[in-house]
Amino acid sequence: MDTTFAELGLNEHILEGVRALGFQIPTPVQAQAIPQVLAGRDVIASAQTGTGKTAAFALPVLQVIEPYSREARAKADQAGSAPQSQAQADGPAGRDEDDAPTNPNTPDVIADDVAEGSSVSADVDQSGGVSQPKRRARRRHHKAKVSAETDEGASTGERDKAVSPAATPSSSSSGEASSIPTPAKRKRPRRRRGGGRSSKQARRTTSDDSREANPNAHPFGPFALVVTPTRELAQQIEDVVSVVCSHTGQKAVVVMGGAKFDRQISELEAGCDLLVATPGRLIDLMEHGHVRLDDVKVFVLDEADRMLDMGFWPSVRRIVAALPRERQTLLFSATIPPSIKGTVDAMLRDPVQIEIAHIGETADTVEEHLCPVTQGQKTQLLETLLKTGGAAGEAPERVLVFCRTKHRVDDLETYLKAAGIKVDVMHADRPQKARERALERFRDGKVQVLVATDVMSRGIDVSGIDAVVNYDVPMDPEDYVHRIGRTGRAGATGHAYTFVAPDEISPLREIEYFTHKLIPVWDQPGFDYDSSRIVPNPGRSTTKPKRTMFSGSRSRGRGISAGRYGRHY
Repeated sequence: MDTTFAELGLNEHILEGVRALGFQIPTPVQAQAIPQVLAGRDVIASAQTGTGKTAAFALPVLQVIEPYSREARAKADQAGSAPQSQAQADGPAGRDEDDAPTNPNTPDVIADDVAEGSSVSADVDQSGGVSQPKRRARRRHHKAKVSAETDEGASTGERDKAVSPAATPSSSSSGEASSIPTPAKRKRPRRRRGGGRSSKQARRTTSDDSREANPNAHPFGPFALVVTPTRELAQQIEDVVSVVCSHTGQKAVVVMGGAKFDRQISELEAGCDLLVATPGRLIDLMEHGHVRLDDVKVFVLDEADRMLDMGFWPSVRRIVAALPRERQTLLFSATIPPSIKGTVDAMLRDPVQIEIAHIGETADTVEEHLCPVTQGQKTQLLETLLKTGGAAGEAPERVLVFCRTKHRVDDLETYLKAAGIKVDVMHADRPQKARERALERFRDGKVQVLVATDVMSRGIDVSGIDAVVNYDVPMDPEDYVHRIGRTGRAGATGHAYTFVAPDEISPLREIEYFTHKLIPVWDQPGFDYDSSRIVPNPGRSTTKPKRTMFSGSRSRGRGISAGRYGRHY
């Protein structure tokens, strides 16, 4: 008999959010992780993509921090009502019909002999004295007049300076040439050269990330922190959390790059229970004093394998250093490689390990195909695949294409548009609005192909992706598992095509060693392949050979048994 969400220990408020999300039966990772999180244990969970890992940590975390949320809101209400009650006790200052002050201690200010139309301002100190009125300083424009005699006798350096403002009487009375008034030359400000930012950009930066914290704000929280590598994944977590928070009365805030600082700062100053953040923007807000992590009770690392590698680890280490030592830590990912085991052991205390999928295991609903092709024929093969449908036999509606670099993404977009295919792109150099628009158009079916870098390989949930194409073989075997996991989700069948060129055989072999299975070779019917392509040996091994220090010499006939030339006789 299947387990229900109510049997996992979730309260009624959370269950209302679960019903609003449309969840019926918990997935295996949800059924195992939710009770452990509610029990206060540290958790390491690895499960295949598309198995509901977001809800597996979001639902119990909101229930764990609910008592702290109620206590913080009660204190905030008391802090807000205290100044209001004090102001009512003091009473408003009395005003007559002309809005003049009625306080008898206010001194009279009298201004005499003020000309009509003049502007006079005076300061009144606490003793009632009036300081000297301040008048606006007038701007004076001087025109330099240069006489003929002065011009002839003056040197070049003196001519550039200011000279006598009027001509001499002798020169004006005689028949000599009169002085000609000429305006002084104004030196143009020298433009600054170099890599400095423009003043407009500097002002924008100052007004955004250098804004000081509001001293009158009374923020509370966050009591839970979720750190994720990409902006799209942060928005996806927000979509799940916001629905549940609407039934629990809690507040979730998302901070990520590509969005304006002011809006995120305002939301943080109003207080939050759950904070979802990308590492870079969170560190920026921490450095300017807009967020403090002293009250965090639960810390979640989503896509932990990517967050703990060499790229994100320096930022994650700074965030972990700002967290309280007494906290609950949760790590969720599709793969937990042995390379991060030392870091994981240092962050967690006696963790519960939940392993739904073994390391390197891919989803059973994805049909994998290996397409040997040369680099010059990859674009032609992709175009044929999109128009014929490939192994599925019918033209796909949504295809996700992964490239290794941003330049490859842009070049492929140009080619596909010229071929009449509706395509959009996503990579790190695109503005956040453009990335959101591209993802929304892809979800709505307005474009057939979305070309992206690995920014789309992590946790992005787009239903109905018919096929995933690895235009370039990924250098990291774990990225291959995440890439092809974008299709075949929620029980549907998907296809994954990997284009392998002769110079990509080595990363292909690393992927097969990692997944412990061979990717079957598939050829597009009717496609004219170049004879220089390399088709992998169908009998190749899936176990990576282990070589000792001297095994290489023996394999080349240099061992003791054969001698240096023994195998060549």
